Amino acid sequence: MLVGMGAARGSSTCSNACTSRPLAVPRTGHPQMPPGAPGVKAECARLKVPLDYQNPEDGQAEIAVLRVAARDKDPIGSLLLNPGGPGFPGTQHTAITAAVWAQSPITERFHTVGFDPRGVGASEPALDCYTDAERERDAKFASFPAGVDDWTEQETRRLVGQCAERSGGMQVLAHVGTRDVARDMDVLRQVLGDEKLSFAGASYGTRLGAVYAEMFPKKVRALVLDGAMDPLKGSHERRVQQYTGMQRSFERMAASCATKPDCPLGTDPDRATKVFQKLVRPLIDKPVPTSDGLRLTFVQAIEGVTAAMYGEVIWPAAIAGIAELKAGKGDTLRKLRDLYHERTADGVYPNSLEATMTINCLDEDRHTPKQETAMNRAIFDVAPFSDPGRPIKQARDGCEHWPVKPTLGYPYATDIEGLPDTLTVSVTGDAMTPHEGGINLANALGGSLLTVEGEQHGTLQAGNACINEAVAAYPIDLKSPAGGARCKL
Repeated sequence: MLVGMGAARGSSTCSNACTSRPLAVPRTGHPQMPPGAPGVKAECARLKVPLDYQNPEDGQAEIAVLRVAARDKDPIGSLLLNPGGPGFPGTQHTAITAAVWAQSPITERFHTVGFDPRGVGASEPALDCYTDAERERDAKFASFPAGVDDWTEQETRRLVGQCAERSGGMQVLAHVGTRDVARDMDVLRQVLGDEKLSFAGASYGTRLGAVYAEMFPKKVRALVLDGAMDPLKGSHERRVQQYTGMQRSFERMAASCATKPDCPLGTDPDRATKVFQKLVRPLIDKPVPTSDGLRLTFVQAIEGVTAAMYGEVIWPAAIAGIAELKAGKGDTLRKLRDLYHERTADGVYPNSLEATMTINCLDEDRHTPKQETAMNRAIFDVAPFSDPGRPIKQARDGCEHWPVKPTLGYPYATDIEGLPDTLTVSVTGDAMTPHEGGINLANALGGSLLTVEGEQHGTLQAGNACINEAVAAYPIDLKSPAGGARCKL
């Protein structure tokens, strides 16, 4: 049941999105709303779906939906969008994307439709694990960087209890995985009146699109998958792959910095990691202050620099932050960290990272302490910029006491029969979803691959003519790029 959208049901006009919560942080290194971007008129609605599709009588979830109507009077249909995360709201993302694509043939021929996946953003019930005060004190979302403040077994038991209490119960925690969301997408497709799904997903959205293809291959019309998560690798292997990409980006940033005489990482890129370690490791015991009365901890400094790994355009801010840290100040790196967490100026945190953690508890491999410790050691081996330099006694998986086993499974989206051509877009220098994963996803789906030369995560809002032309031609005309097609940012 879809409540609130369409003339027959009564429509509502939204100035930006279905929720007044803070806009999600851009993960591409580009502004959310470019200067002069027009506002968009959008219809908002709520889609009611079973919380548990196997037991539909056991309650409902309400999915927040936003639609920006196509400019053409005879559109092809709807194009569903997902921004990634997995905890980032699709309603806000779609309002932004519709503005960025205001003159694109995509928004002319398609209604652009965003939804907040179950548990995310304005959907209900919403996933909630920590208070703002707990977030301010570096509430844990993962076991890495291990060796600083590792989870205890008591804390992992407490985590699942407080997530359940604040999110609506254990039943909610058991039904927020990607396979649940893929079923919601198919219900939404039907309610929107589309015989087959057209979808564009970024980052985690590529996992969502691939899982939909696996579960509903004959209902796929077109899938654009931008910044691909590798469907072939389990959690350990994929995270090590990701951190390898992050270290590569850190070194590329350091090499760029080294050409300037005032570079805080020095003029020898080969020593930049050691220089950085000497600057950030003291923060474990003694955080530095910021001008607004906050502080910068080791974890926050690593997160601030990690935020810069999403795009070359953010490197100068990270370098400025490292220079400040060298002078005993934490302002810029703290601001980068706060942007990464979507913290507002008055200290309010949305639930995006909490939802990401909770959804990952159903998607990722469930590790024993021995497995989690081994993964962290492997991460520090390939990404020493993040290594706190302290021994890992025992790392724990925060999901170890989750009420159900993981529901995704690896590998996924392989050997699919009856799937039409898909389009994977992959950037050669993407640290967050390395290019190897894009190649593997395209091959697993038997689809087309557009390779993009550049240093950032994701491309769909990059404003690149080559990419825009290829991406528009595919969902509109079902025309894929030629084999070996490449663009350059």
